[in-house]
Amino acid sequence: MEIQTCGKPIDSLLEKVLCMNILSSDYFKELYRLKTYHEVIDEIYNQVDHVEPWMTGNCRGPSTAFCLLYKFFTMKLTVKQMHGLLKHPDSPYIRAVGFLYLRYCGDPKTLWSWFEPYIKDEEEFSPGSNGRMTTMGVYIRDLLLGQSFPTRDASRDCKCRYIPHRPIIWSNSLSITSTHCFLASPFLYCGRLCLILKS
Repeated sequence: MEIQTCGKPIDSLLEKVLCMNILSSDYFKELYRLKTYHEVIDEIYNQVDHVEPWMTGNCRGPSTAFCLLYKFFTMKLTVKQMHGLLKHPDSPYIRAVGFLYLRYCGDPKTLWSWFEPYIKDEEEFSPGSNGRMTTMGVYIRDLLLGQSFPTRDASRDCKCRYIPHRPIIWSNSLSITSTHCFLASPFLYCGRLCLILKS
C-alpha cells in the first residue's frame, strides 16, 4: 500500500530553483540506472554525508541527499518501505531522507503518526555539512516545526525556504519550547494540539 500523500505533483514539492537544478544535474541523471528501493538505499549509504539541499563548496549544485530524495518521489514509496527507511540500522542519513520524504509529500493528517515514535530518538548525526551533531529526535522536531533549512548562500548567510507550510495535527505530548513560538501558532482542536505553520 502506498503512503498517503498531500496529492501535489512531484515537481511542485520542492522549491522551484532547487527542483530545476536537481532535474538538470548529471548526478540525478545517473540515478536513472537505479530501479529498486534497495538500490536507492545503498546509494544513500555510500554517497550521502549531509541532508542540506545544496552541495558545499563552489559547485553549488543540488546535494546528493536531495537528488536521492527526488528519486524516491518518483518511486512512490509504500508503507512497508517507509518503515524500513525510518528504522534503518545502517545509516542515520537513510533515516533522515525518509523523514524528509514524509515532510515534503506526506499527508499532513498522517505525519504525526509517522513522526511521534521518533520524537525522542537519541541517534546522533550531523544533518548539515558543518559537522555539528544533533540527535534524530531534535532533527525531526525541527522538520515539523521549522519552515526553512539554514543554508549558506555564496555571498551571504541566509535562510532559504524549503519546508512546505502545512497544517499538522499533533498529539499534545509534544512540548513546544519558547524557541519555536515564532514558527507556529498553537491552538486546541478536538483535544489535540494543532499547529498551523505560518506562511
